[in-house]
This record gives sequence, C-alpha cells and structure tokens, in this order.
Amino acid sequence: MKLSVLDQAPISRGDTPEQTLANTLELAKCTEEFGYHRYWVAEHHNTNGLASSSPEIMMTRIASVTNDIRIGSGGVLLPQYSPYKIAEDFKTLAGYFPERIDLGVGRSPGGSQLTRSALTDNQNKSLREFPRQLADLQGFLHNTIPREHEFRLVKAGPRIERVPPIWVLGLSERGATNAAELGLGFVFGHFINPAHGEKAIQTYREQFEPSVTMDHPETMVCIFVICADTEEEAEELALTQDKWLLSVGKGADTKVPSIVEVRKKTFTQEELDIMKKNRERCIIGTPDTIKQELTCLQNLYQTDEFMLITNIHDFEAKKKSYQLIAEEIL
Repeated sequence: MKLSVLDQAPISRGDTPEQTLANTLELAKCTEEFGYHRYWVAEHHNTNGLASSSPEIMMTRIASVTNDIRIGSGGVLLPQYSPYKIAEDFKTLAGYFPERIDLGVGRSPGGSQLTRSALTDNQNKSLREFPRQLADLQGFLHNTIPREHEFRLVKAGPRIERVPPIWVLGLSERGATNAAELGLGFVFGHFINPAHGEKAIQTYREQFEPSVTMDHPETMVCIFVICADTEEEAEELALTQDKWLLSVGKGADTKVPSIVEVRKKTFTQEELDIMKKNRERCIIGTPDTIKQELTCLQNLYQTDEFMLITNIHDFEAKKKSYQLIAEEIL
C-alpha cells in the first residue's frame, strides 16, 4: 500500500496564514522522511481558513525543500483557466523538478458564482466544457493536438521530453468516465462524499482507454485520517476537525478551532447528526485501527494508494498522526 498526503493548508485558530504556509513546508519534509509517496496541495479561493490559493506556487516552494517525494496539485480548477496556460505552468515545473510533478485537476467551480466570476475575469465558462478542456490539456502537454484543432499550431513550452501525468479528481461515475476515456489517472474524493466510490472506480477501470498519459488504469482514494497513540486521544483531536467540517458545510468560518473552543460550544441535535454523518468520510483511531480500516477500503476500492488529509488544530499532533501511520504501514 502506498500512502500520500493532501494538504489544504488549513489555518488553525490563532495561527497566521504565513505560519500555515511554513507548516506546509515542514509537513512536506517530514512526510517525505516518513516514506510518503506524494504530497499534493489543494486550490481554494475566497475563504479565510485555507491558505491554498495558488497550488503551482506552493508546489514550486515545496519541491525546492524536498528531494524525492512527488509534488502535485489536488487539484487545479480546470474550468476556470486556459488548458494551454496550465500545460505551460506544469511543464515548467517538471523542467525544474524532473519526474516529480503530478498534475491533478478538478471540475469544481471554485466557490460562489461571484468568486468564479473573479477567477475567470467575468468570462462565462461552462462546466460542461470540462471534458473538452481535459482533452486540450492532454494535447498541449504531449503535443498531440489534432490537426483539425484551431490551436494545432500553438505549442506549449518548454518542450521537455517527460511531462507530468494528469490525474482527474472526481466524486462520481461522470468524473471516472472523463478520466477513463482519455487514459488519465483517477482520484476518488472519499473525504468529500464516499457514497459512489466503489461504482465510480469500477466504471473507471471498465472504460479505461490507454493513452499517451497512461497505458493502464491508476487510482487513488483520498480520505480524512486522524491517528494517535490511543483511541481516546484520536477522538479528542478529531473534535476540531468535526467542528471544522460542520462550519465548512454551513459556509461559515473555515479556520480550524481549538479543542478548548469546541468543548465550550453547545451543539444542536441537527449539528450532532451532521457531525456523525461526516465521520463516514474519516478514519480515526490508533495505528492498528487505521491500518485495518485502510485495508478494508483497499479491498473495497481495489486501489493500492491512499491520499490522507488531516485537518486538526494541533500541528504537532498532525505530524505525529502521519508518522504513526507510516510506522504502522510503510
């Protein structure tokens, strides 16, 4: 089993964005030492609680302070941008860091309609264009744009030989099909909604067509994980993520609260029910528990790689969580 990291650069209450970005560098270096395979950073906009607004810049910085771990985006919001520009950005990254860069892309609008309008400079881009944009992105990366394409004479530079693989982030059979038809990797977001994961990955494998990007299907599953020496400690740490997920779902403050702050709050029954439901997106417990649960999911999804995301308040506890899991599994 391979283990990787997804970092949304969540800002803990009391920390500054600058400290959070510094923590990202430290976590990347630590998880590389622990033996993790990839370190991906997310893309989020117009939120006070996530510092991951520019994955390409974060990737450059992270790659410069690490040595071997693969660095990627989880993921660039393709509908907001030009496939040609993304291809050039990531070919440049791969030129600086050969064989270490992954290009993960998603179909998400990136926030509210107002936020999306700001991202696209008021260009009315349809999410239905995502499959076409994916094909264009692949074409620009590999110089395989069809002869009948209007941009067939436009080449993406620098013209390096080995370009980053493309991974599609998805939650459903639609995302799986988009990845499969173009022969791209597929990452299922169990941490967002686990409901359709088994069917989505099955669809991806059944429909996969070999391509210039990949000659066989490759999958990852991303899930929230919190690990500690004891079940009690893990549950205590998880309180901060429980409250954070609740706030994110309500569109409220997205900074990660402290345990003390959560303990002081009185939750309604509806909120408690939502937090309980959100636990379906998580694995929480001791290293042995984490290993058992990941092994069950490995059998369910038939995947060899999990991308772990841990959004708790205590950064030192977060590092230890990743360390304990690595010592148990890797």
